[in-house]
Amino acid sequence: MMLLAIATIQMFIGFVFASERGGENGSLSAYLNDLSHTLTDRSSLDPLISAIDDQTLVLLGESTHGTSEYYLWRGEISKRLIEEKGFDFIVVEGDWPSFYQINLYVKGLDHQERTAEELLREHFNRWPLWMWANEETAGLVEWLMEYNRGRPLESRIGFYGMDVYSKEESINEVREYLRDREEERFTEIAGLYDCFTPYAYDGGNYARAIYRGVADCSENVREVVEFLRNNRAQLTEESLQDFFNAKQNALIVKNAEKHYRAAIGRGPESWNYRVLHMEQTVYRLLEHYGTAARGIVWAHNTHIGDARATPMYDQGSYNIGQLAREQLGRDKVFSVGFGCYRGRVLAGSSWGSAMQTMNIPNAMRTSIEHTLQQVPERDFLLVFDRENIHQELLQPIGHRAIGVVYNPRQEAGNYVPTIMPGRYDAFIFFEE
Repeated sequence: MMLLAIATIQMFIGFVFASERGGENGSLSAYLNDLSHTLTDRSSLDPLISAIDDQTLVLLGESTHGTSEYYLWRGEISKRLIEEKGFDFIVVEGDWPSFYQINLYVKGLDHQERTAEELLREHFNRWPLWMWANEETAGLVEWLMEYNRGRPLESRIGFYGMDVYSKEESINEVREYLRDREEERFTEIAGLYDCFTPYAYDGGNYARAIYRGVADCSENVREVVEFLRNNRAQLTEESLQDFFNAKQNALIVKNAEKHYRAAIGRGPESWNYRVLHMEQTVYRLLEHYGTAARGIVWAHNTHIGDARATPMYDQGSYNIGQLAREQLGRDKVFSVGFGCYRGRVLAGSSWGSAMQTMNIPNAMRTSIEHTLQQVPERDFLLVFDRENIHQELLQPIGHRAIGVVYNPRQEAGNYVPTIMPGRYDAFIFFEE
């Protein structure tokens, strides 16, 4: 499987770069050194900001979900894209209902008596707590609120989540929305979600029950979505914004049901259902913000780097980076990966376990992180030049990926064979 996957990667890269390759001489280290831009402060992002022209989406990655520099520098990039390039919203790998409250806050529509840290602690109270209830996110939230202050409502920058893990919260949001209408048929539709009651709204309990042969809730969740679509005209008379929020929550429930139901299998379907939901959420936000809208997406490198430049593609998995390039066109999507040679990360040793501060060991010698560590600069930015790619970068090389669950003693399993300039348009590297 791995040999086939690497062959597929090379065919993809050959197609992408065949007409764009320039000649190059010298070592890879010298090439990377020439390409690198030292990161020191906000202004050192100039080469990256200049490379972003009229793209509809900018995708900002991370190689872990618990390392400060990734949050801080994604925040600085996002601020400059908003200020200088006119981007309209940020959407992240987080829960929609929780971030919708943050969205109301940054737009000055609710919770103005609170601080960002208070709101994050209140609305991000499920594991992994550290992923969004952290100082770096709070700082960006406060900046967005100040930036929006005094701006017309229609031009205020939004902040949203795009994941599928808020099933219970989303069910409650839709139920409350429908029951507030005080019509019998609306209350009946809200009652369709009672199908999940026997499983305590837990996705794992639900998946195990389906595996045992219990009837699923797929028809119920589809019926709620269709009801909202069919009654759009009536519902939007009261508030388009409230309808948009309710419909998004109904879609979360529908797609979460598919995600959890597919989890009982061994194929890529569960991952792909989640990816499709996140991708479609981004497109719905672009449509919601209107013609020429532009968005910034924060997610793990495994979501924002083009899957076709990794074995994911050959294994039947896709991601936002791939789908967005296919849907919008490569030149309308700009993807920035992040990585480090060594450092520290907040993570758990197993799903749901206590948060720990773990050391990230020196990268393996066969990895891109080890290669980048040979560049004299400690922290730097690369913007890949598609017309002049060093031949060695067109070969698959290990690229580290760490999730919310991490075991440093199993380091060898944390590397994804990657064609770096095919996966990303730019890459930000920290030695530590």
